[in-house]
Amino acid sequence: MHRQVLFVALTLSGLVVGWLSDWLQGPPFVAAMAYGLAYVFGGWDGLRNGVKALRQRTVDIDLLMVLAALGALVIGALAEGAMLLFLFSLSNMLQHYAFGRSRQAIQALMQLRPDRARVLRDGLAVELPLEAVRVGDVFVLKPGDRVPLDGVIVRGESALDESTLTGESIPVDKGPGQEVYAGTINTTGNLEVRVTRLASDATLVRMIALIEQAQTEKAVVQRLIDRLEQPYAVGVLVVTALAVAIPVIFFQEPFTQAFYRAMTLMVAASPCAVVISTPAAVLSAIAAGARRGMLFKGGVYLEALARVRAVAFDKTGTLTEGRVRLVQVGVLEARLSEDALLQWAAAVQQYSEHHLARATLEAARQRRLTVPEAEGFRAVIGQGVRAVVEGATIHIGNLRYFEAWEQNSLIKGWAAGRAVLETLARQGKTAVLVVREQTGQREVLGWLAFADALRAEAMEVIQQLRRLGISSIVLLTGDNRHVAEAIGRQVGVDTVHAELLPAQKVVQVQALVEQFGAVAMVGDGVNDAAALAASTVGIALGRTGTDVALEAADVVLMSDDLRQLPYALALSRATRRTLSINFAIAFSAIILMITTIFLQGLPLPLAVIGHEGSTVLVALNGLRLLRYGFATS
Repeated sequence: MHRQVLFVALTLSGLVVGWLSDWLQGPPFVAAMAYGLAYVFGGWDGLRNGVKALRQRTVDIDLLMVLAALGALVIGALAEGAMLLFLFSLSNMLQHYAFGRSRQAIQALMQLRPDRARVLRDGLAVELPLEAVRVGDVFVLKPGDRVPLDGVIVRGESALDESTLTGESIPVDKGPGQEVYAGTINTTGNLEVRVTRLASDATLVRMIALIEQAQTEKAVVQRLIDRLEQPYAVGVLVVTALAVAIPVIFFQEPFTQAFYRAMTLMVAASPCAVVISTPAAVLSAIAAGARRGMLFKGGVYLEALARVRAVAFDKTGTLTEGRVRLVQVGVLEARLSEDALLQWAAAVQQYSEHHLARATLEAARQRRLTVPEAEGFRAVIGQGVRAVVEGATIHIGNLRYFEAWEQNSLIKGWAAGRAVLETLARQGKTAVLVVREQTGQREVLGWLAFADALRAEAMEVIQQLRRLGISSIVLLTGDNRHVAEAIGRQVGVDTVHAELLPAQKVVQVQALVEQFGAVAMVGDGVNDAAALAASTVGIALGRTGTDVALEAADVVLMSDDLRQLPYALALSRATRRTLSINFAIAFSAIILMITTIFLQGLPLPLAVIGHEGSTVLVALNGLRLLRYGFATS
């Protein structure tokens, strides 16, 4: 890649120096040397690839570009040939940049998995490479460890952060008999896990295979574009050769005259305007997008986005903020204020590392509440916590925590509190009860409800996509169905698919592609990477997105602002329109000049003017996209 950048820079330098020398009427050898530099470095890769193609008995655009430049050299149009080679080398550099992404995505994904595991052997924890671990072995996990292999918990309880695989925003409480997956994170308790799959069969490895397969399929579709190279290149070469041979052999025309006409034909048929029409428009659009905080990883994705008629969204971190917040404080005790309830809850939770505890403390800080001291903190993993605050024991827990008590029906307010938690669960919220125990009396004081907050701009973006003609908007998430359906109703999507593993997300995306032809997938997590690769255009969020999602995506919203999505779609459609106009101009000019050469004997200077005129016209038309504007609000 560095070598290609250097060659493009040297080609451009030679072209600019040659232009300046001609304009300033400098010594002829200066322009000749400058253009020679552009010819050597601009045509090197094309010549090498063209020769390789000839050895395989094929002719491609690479060889035609070099021959067109040499034809321009023979008839004295050095600047035109140098410009052609510069654009040619620039296009090749951009293509090679795009092709390197697949392997980078795989490398980023592999970094999520540890290369060693602490395996129990004869009662001792021994660190072993994953390749040495067998099915049935038991490994140990401590808080903060990343799970090295798929397995089943045999001892211990903990909350596991599975967002890398499922996208679920809240860590999942697990105990004996439940599965854990490689690449996820153990957050709280100590675990002993029995291995159920070898390293080569782990869920994370299967995700890697999904990405490779999806990107390979996309590359096969991309090759369809290259099928025009062979007939066009062969056609131009055949017509040029016939333009020399037929007049000389059958009409006894002087060779010099026939050769001059053939070189004029070569210049007229040279696809310089065709070549520049694409980078002029696409690079301008990419630059316009970059100014608005989005990165297109290649012109093919910019063009493909214009065909999109369905958009699939991930939930966590995409339509939502990706972090749990306290969204509701409710009280059952009339004499108690919300702030007082939150103070007591924060007092108990200040000693906990649970994600809900952190959200509670954050809410107390935002309200500028003074958190009292607590004593005797105790936690029941996966259920709740308790501590003594101001002389009373405060219990905070889910329904399982209180249902484990004997005679829980004697808790004052229990029926009302239980009904509230069940209602909140149906709304997609995670809720806990706050119960005070004092002098043998137990009373439900109120409840705390938590949720992953919706992005402020999410509803606006969905509405704009509909105005742009998107036929179907789908939510794909690994989160639970109640949460997903609640978010789907809020933002107004057409369909919700919940509780999906990465492979199931790919299946859903592929079904959308079959139905609508072109689909964009918007996500930010590792669990989205395979779906991003399987979609027609994968779009990732830049700030919150994982390395894997950023590498697998075709478009990155670097500002992490979903409102740039409608802009990207509108920009891609404007680019497609510009490309259609440019191609019409370029091919019309070529056809007109070729026709005039044969019918009216168009002289070389007019062919050069026509060729350069069409080239400048398509370039200016493409550059208009630099100032493309689209209201996102």
